[in-house]
Amino acid sequence: MNVLVFLVPVSLFLGAGGLAAFVWTVRHAQYEDLEGDAARILLSEEED
Repeated sequence: MNVLVFLVPVSLFLGAGGLAAFVWTVRHAQYEDLEGDAARILLSEEED
């Protein structure tokens, strides 16, 4: 039971960190041009 005193705050901290990272990516427009990224990967020419 004593381990819950440690694990609950750690899990809340990790969840809040993941949520903060997601909000940061949304605010910095990381998901704006999904079609362009897919085309860039498939159609890029490799330099020799």
